Amino acid sequence: MKKPRLDASQRAAKGPAPSAGLEALAEGPPGCGPLLCGGGRDGRPLRQQIFDYVRGTGRAARADVTRALSISAGSVTTLTSELIALGLLREVQGAGRSEGRGRPPVALEVVPEGRLVVGIKLSDERHSAVLVDFAGTVLAEASLPTAPIRKTLAQTCDEAEGLVEELMQGRDRSALGAVGLGVAGPADHETGIVPWSPLLDGRDVPLKAAMEERLGVTVLVENDSNVLALAELWFGAGRALSDFVVVTIENGVGMGLVLGNRLWRGTRGMGLELGHMKVHLDGALCRCGKRGCLEAYVADYALAREAGIALGRSSRNLQSPLAMLEALYAEAKGGNETARTIFERAGRYLALGLSNVVQLYDPALIILSGERMRYDYLYAEEVLAEMASLGMPNSRPPCPVEIHAWGDMAWARGASALALSAVTEAALADRFEARA
Repeated sequence: MKKPRLDASQRAAKGPAPSAGLEALAEGPPGCGPLLCGGGRDGRPLRQQIFDYVRGTGRAARADVTRALSISAGSVTTLTSELIALGLLREVQGAGRSEGRGRPPVALEVVPEGRLVVGIKLSDERHSAVLVDFAGTVLAEASLPTAPIRKTLAQTCDEAEGLVEELMQGRDRSALGAVGLGVAGPADHETGIVPWSPLLDGRDVPLKAAMEERLGVTVLVENDSNVLALAELWFGAGRALSDFVVVTIENGVGMGLVLGNRLWRGTRGMGLELGHMKVHLDGALCRCGKRGCLEAYVADYALAREAGIALGRSSRNLQSPLAMLEALYAEAKGGNETARTIFERAGRYLALGLSNVVQLYDPALIILSGERMRYDYLYAEEVLAEMASLGMPNSRPPCPVEIHAWGDMAWARGASALALSAVTEAALADRFEARA
């Protein structure tokens, strides 16, 4: 999933990364999940650290686990034996690192069968979903075109349930342990209530409770930018990073933040709404109802709003916002100065937002993702230079930026990581009593 890091001039010349799906997510190292170990600062039970390490590396010998987690060989032998007895891990012959001559040591790997999860990205044009086993391998994927209108809770549940049913055809339904849902707008991860979303009709929508009643399994609801950050943390460029930021630009502007190798949500689980950070007092009207939000200058609907004026299209024109954007981009590339300045202005506002992110969090990497990263004006050399210039002066090199224009299935896979994490914790909690 990781793309080469380019400096600003190289990136502007190269253009955007091509949109990619699940194939790109498989390009990284084997296994799934974060690759960094927390050591003594890790608050997870030791059994879960061992399990997560094995799943993260794909396969690992006991000696590898001992070295990576800095624990005794006796503890590793005891705890892995318990995990094997309970059907969570299994031994595999002839794998793992071998020191010196002789047969390679026996390795451990996750037992993938028997526990399945589904990840779904809800969108205003097409919902996407993946079915994933306990080892993180994608078994099936599905998508559903949908009308770009606000849906009632019942309509949304109907569509999401239909995707689950399609993925589970011919499979044991009792093996489904959890479903992760990514939705635009703020989402309370603990309660599963969506205070507001451009996809849903009404406020404070109880999406988690309604879906759990439909499916009879645990449902996790998360902001869609957070699930894309999880996709990077579990399957992509963030697996070996402690701190990084994902900024998404599509129908809105979102942000996911990983700090200390974990997704950071804020006190109430609804922080990091970068798109609704104010960049202009009494500025342009945002779809949230407020004025001056970043996405009111950068998101699809903001650019389409100006495109209608630049291209001389009537407000009653039936052309879709996406078609309007494509026409605007073609005009900009063809030399239309007005069209070009619209993208450049959006790029300057994006630079302002990114600069604020760097000042607040000092991340090791910023990943720009989403369909609109096809428009190279948003990350041209001038945009990245302005981002750097807006920060406080220092002697350190600027924060690196990567462009990942993944397809919708990558977002769905991030939602599956949300479900995998919940199923893993439940499987371990069900079988072990907490140690003092």
